[in-house]
Amino acid sequence: MTTPDAEGTAAGVGGTVRQFPCERCGAKVTFAPGTSALRCPYCGNETHIPATSDGIAELDFQAAAFDRLGDDAETEDVSSVRCTSCGALVEPSPSHEAFPCPYCGSSIVAQATSQRLIKPQALLPFRIDKNEARKLFRTWIAKLWFAPDALRKLARVEGRLQGLYAPYWTYDSDTRSRYTGQRGDNYAVTKTRTVTRDGKRVTERYQDVEVRWRPAFGAVTRNFDDMLVVGSRSLPRDLAEELEPWDLEGLRSYADEYLSGFTAERYQVDVREGWARAQERMDAVIRGDVNRDIGGDHQRILTLSTTHDNVTFKHVLLPMWICSYRYKERIYRFLINARTGEVQGQRPWSWVKITLTTLFVAAVAFLLYAYFGGQG
Repeated sequence: MTTPDAEGTAAGVGGTVRQFPCERCGAKVTFAPGTSALRCPYCGNETHIPATSDGIAELDFQAAAFDRLGDDAETEDVSSVRCTSCGALVEPSPSHEAFPCPYCGSSIVAQATSQRLIKPQALLPFRIDKNEARKLFRTWIAKLWFAPDALRKLARVEGRLQGLYAPYWTYDSDTRSRYTGQRGDNYAVTKTRTVTRDGKRVTERYQDVEVRWRPAFGAVTRNFDDMLVVGSRSLPRDLAEELEPWDLEGLRSYADEYLSGFTAERYQVDVREGWARAQERMDAVIRGDVNRDIGGDHQRILTLSTTHDNVTFKHVLLPMWICSYRYKERIYRFLINARTGEVQGQRPWSWVKITLTTLFVAAVAFLLYAYFGGQG
């Protein structure tokens, strides 16, 4: 993984600082979103990065679960620093100076520590640049009618958005699920009821819908490919999952050059914990398969047992633009999928604006009622 400084230096997966000089003028270059090249900010010269998917291999989950991934091609000692405010685990700055945490904005100055982690096999390069990300950020804020005025001012603060490579796991699994349940089919029943019409009690017929339940059982199979699980504890999981889908068919073999100019986070959710979350997400899909297999108008799943075979995984990095801001001692985050432009964010509410708007609407409604009521 790589953490750049402002001039394009990058700390590689093993923590070794790598610099990428411009082939024309010697200045430090950074990755240009939407391209396959490093671009010099001074002379504009571009250095092509060979785009390849070679080396993107699925790893055996059982080997990882029992700590048998000892090959140097799969794990490596890496350096990282932890934000004391939110707990994010990120690469240290190559310049050894304090730098802002991408998740909460706090200054990180802690000493780096080393740990052995599974290396990322692949990543999706940035496609959306910072200027486009700023536009998306400002558009999002402009739509927040009941946001505090202080929040709207954030849209004019330059440099608040940070480009971040977030850690993810992908899991593959061949599943077979056996179930028991019930199938419900609607049917019409003619009933009678007594009602009052024109001051008289009369009996009338009407159609009601009831459900006829009968036992159901069977089995469904599904082969899952690249079920995503976020590997960060600092990134809100609900927001991260709302950024999906990702175009994982565009994954490229990991190379330090892609991270030059951006920040990357180490994973804190390990491969075993990630698998537990992956199974939860798979279970939701499997239940949908079971409901379709049961058929009918209504379904009940009473028991469900799933076996997983050929479980494999990858460690990948996915690009996003992130903005963190504090409002009344609470941290809010805004995320952009740097491949698709999907926007997700947390926001505070201005109860003053909500109250004033409610009072205004009530006053208008009263005046209209008074006016038109008087005309009648």
